[in-house]
Amino acid sequence: MLPIERIRNIGISAHIDSGKTTLTERILYYTRRIRRMHEVKGSDGVGATMDFMELERERGITIASAATHCRWLDCHLNIIDTPGHVDFTIEVERALRVLDGAILVLCAVAGVQSQSLTVDRQMRRYGVPRLAFVNKCDRVGADPLRVRDQLRERLGLNPVLLELPIGSADKFEGVVDLVRMRAVRFRGVQGDELAEGPVPPELEAAAHAAREEMLDGVSMFSDALTEAMLEERVTEELVHQAIREATLALQIVPVLMGSAHKNKGIQPLLDGVVRYLPAPHDVPQSALSLEDEEARVELAADPGAPTVALAFKLEDGRYGQLTYLRVYQGLIQRDGTLVNVRTGNRLRVGRLVRMHADQMEDLSEAGAGDIVAMFGVDCHTGDTFTDGRLQVTLSSMHVPEPVISLAIKASDQTSEDNLGKALRRFSKEDPTFRVSVDPESAETIISGMGELHLEVYLERMRREYRVQLQSSPPRVAYRETITRAVEFDYTHKKQTGGSGQYGRVIGRLEPMEQGDFEFSDEVVGGSVPRPFILSVEKGFRSQLHKGPLVGARVVMVRAALTDGAAHSVDSSDMAFQEAARGAWRESFPRGAPVLLEPIMRVGVECPPQFAGAIMATLNQRRGLILGAQEAGGQARVEAEVPLAEMFQYSTVLRSATEGKAEFTMEFARYLKVPQKIAEELMAEAARKRREGN
Repeated sequence: MLPIERIRNIGISAHIDSGKTTLTERILYYTRRIRRMHEVKGSDGVGATMDFMELERERGITIASAATHCRWLDCHLNIIDTPGHVDFTIEVERALRVLDGAILVLCAVAGVQSQSLTVDRQMRRYGVPRLAFVNKCDRVGADPLRVRDQLRERLGLNPVLLELPIGSADKFEGVVDLVRMRAVRFRGVQGDELAEGPVPPELEAAAHAAREEMLDGVSMFSDALTEAMLEERVTEELVHQAIREATLALQIVPVLMGSAHKNKGIQPLLDGVVRYLPAPHDVPQSALSLEDEEARVELAADPGAPTVALAFKLEDGRYGQLTYLRVYQGLIQRDGTLVNVRTGNRLRVGRLVRMHADQMEDLSEAGAGDIVAMFGVDCHTGDTFTDGRLQVTLSSMHVPEPVISLAIKASDQTSEDNLGKALRRFSKEDPTFRVSVDPESAETIISGMGELHLEVYLERMRREYRVQLQSSPPRVAYRETITRAVEFDYTHKKQTGGSGQYGRVIGRLEPMEQGDFEFSDEVVGGSVPRPFILSVEKGFRSQLHKGPLVGARVVMVRAALTDGAAHSVDSSDMAFQEAARGAWRESFPRGAPVLLEPIMRVGVECPPQFAGAIMATLNQRRGLILGAQEAGGQARVEAEVPLAEMFQYSTVLRSATEGKAEFTMEFARYLKVPQKIAEELMAEAARKRREGN
């Protein structure tokens, strides 16, 4: 087992095409985990180590997060390389949920991009300390200092520059270490020959000014460093300690730089990971007690304590289900037993492994703070495992709601059987990939985070399960709500001989600013018995799944029950559920219902000469332009656009910009659909209902 203070659990996250996977490949090479470096889009046909899926190597993008491990300066590093595309944001989400620290990779030319903002929000959600690595300093237009400023202005962080670049663009050859005031150059074809020397004369003034700025920025959070500066006895160890303390307290973000593709700046980054990012025992962790009304229970990164572990990722491996675990407390041993807190089932740990991309290394045990995987255990993402001595559960990760759907159909019976297997596997592995059946059309509906997300899963079904299938155009996840409050007074009364059914409900439906649904019990005097109040809420909730306009889910509605009546014999749970459903059906249409559509925040980056054309394409799609700016030789246009208008936009964008632009989008909010479009959607829904009948 590894000493807890020598473990670092880190993730590498960034906007798409910022060089995360290339950086991970270099880290694995310099830590001697691999013998040769390969490129994401390599000509040798091998591809990067962490992109081991065939689809990843074909497309040149990371689709699924992958775990690996290596050693640097006597520290054991568990690394998770995450996708940059927003469609696969759940991979970043679940990685950050279990990691102690992270490297935020930024392009030295493009700087802070749209997905950088998303990743920053995810890191803040889980309180993850991070280093910033400004990559691609060898590119024309690279400006690491501008990227440092963007971290402050666009992300609201407190970046502290620890290095200055030596040269720029194709003349970039190394960095000035501002802590040691030494120049570090990276020689040799593989960049593994470090040549240290004095700061170049032309950079001395800038380096001294940057060092003073760095010391001032760090000393604000360290009394010891402030005192040492006043007494002029600043040492390297004192500066490193102050940077570490401020980083762990989320007060600063150390900024380093280099070029992963040109093999420069990786070794100092690894030094920074070991020096500044937390060990597992540096990060407070807690669980929720199942015996004390979910009171918080502090966890200790102690192998001798009762075991607590979280399953954060599932894969269908060669030997059955592969479950990735973060061990927060205690010990997991091969052939030992664990309890799944959600199900209460006790299970045996048959095989325990440490992952290196798609390869594995068998372990006999794993202690607190480690990230490992086990085989053959039936569980779900987010399940908590203990050794039975503690009744606690770990908080689950944030799972964004899907915003796009497809109707799929197998072409033959064999494909039908295989399709079922594929859907069960993928929906279990990926919480943002949802499968449902339309109750009207009986179509199988898959939902996800975007076109690429669903396209990848369709291709995996065809390749891995040999499913011949057909898919319909994507469906947008519309929502329905009311815009004014209405009162209801509804009596459900039915007599068929013997005991009948009777329930009366009085109250109101009213719109909310946000949220899905709220039920308010405002009954006084006991006119509706307490058990039947729960029945009324259940009846209302059963109506949320399908609104009357287009059959979309109902959101942002509050139902208040103020009065009612019950019969001593004929009232029952079912009677009051039916009364609530009848009240809903009778009152909802009077609440001026409207249709809502998902609005996406779209960011487009392109050469400046195409900015006008891009704005025109977004305006044509009912887009609202939020802003446009130019930096680093690139223009960036941000807008809010209805998702329904964004299908096939990538083709239009390529045509309008000669293939020189890229865009990302993420869900922003729901807004009312324009009346004319809403009428068309309702007419189409009515036509489908008639055809279904």
